[in-house]
Amino acid sequence: MKETAYNQINPLIRLKETELLSKAQYEQLLNAKNIEELKDILKNTVYGTYMTDDFADRFEYIYSKEKGKLYEWLYEMAPEPEIIAIYTSRSTFHNLKVLTKAELTGKNLDHLFIDDGRYSIETLKSAIRTKVSNELPETLMNAILEVLDYFQESSVLQAVDIIYDRNFLTFQRQLAERLGYDDIVAEVTAFIDLTNISTMARGIIQGHHENFLSTVLSSSGSITKDRFLEYTEQHLSIFTEFILSTTYGGLVTPIVSTETKELDLVSFEKVKDDYLTSLYDKAKIMAFGPLPLLAFLNAKEVEWKNLRLILVSKRSNFPVEVVRERMRMTDGI
Repeated sequence: MKETAYNQINPLIRLKETELLSKAQYEQLLNAKNIEELKDILKNTVYGTYMTDDFADRFEYIYSKEKGKLYEWLYEMAPEPEIIAIYTSRSTFHNLKVLTKAELTGKNLDHLFIDDGRYSIETLKSAIRTKVSNELPETLMNAILEVLDYFQESSVLQAVDIIYDRNFLTFQRQLAERLGYDDIVAEVTAFIDLTNISTMARGIIQGHHENFLSTVLSSSGSITKDRFLEYTEQHLSIFTEFILSTTYGGLVTPIVSTETKELDLVSFEKVKDDYLTSLYDKAKIMAFGPLPLLAFLNAKEVEWKNLRLILVSKRSNFPVEVVRERMRMTDGI
């Protein structure tokens, strides 16, 4: 689709960007003495209507509802709905994990459902229970069937996460390729590569064997799965040395221990998020195409992560500087 198709929604996205928390507001939130003071600050933001007495306890519910409302609005407005699926599919696959586990264990996990703006809880439950659906695309149904087929022979619940996570990354790459925008393919590819790096590093630490790692790693990134598997049962420092030789070497250099020569996996998650955010920098000066829309979605996701972190910090009395170091990068920080 021509990039000019976005010339109607992009001005609306620019207006939405003005609702994002500013640098000054983040500073106020960081320095708030308690939850009550934090709520007073948020009363003057887009979150004002949620500032009830039980706001802190209901944050995850509020997060889910706000996300669902935003996604639903974007699905109505976007000229290419699949652009929105680049982000909403993260919630969709989360829901598939939760509801499949509920079906397999007989537990009620409805409270963990996150509105993705597209597929209702009833639609997903029905697809999992009956193994057919007129609403879900073939790729999602194939993922459901793969999980359920696996459980015909095994009852390892962890496999639900593993199979859906791998299918999610494949879905992302196929979607990006189908849409055909170079910037989106680059962002999705980097997301998959960095996810694979984290997965492999944790697999090494936990002592997982090659068969397990081959199952959890994605083949959809720029670094092949076989290249990662060469480091099975190697020391983390050896794998870190390999990562330093890739295009992501400069990114991870600051978080490699000078003593152990190992990647700091706690710091890696923030580095990963900040790097992916930086790939949207060019969207600030773009008037056409889907990148401004995706940049806003990314900024909103980062905002929710930062709000959750600040909220937890007020409950636990974390030092402000510690919280600041862990916050994700935004235009306002």
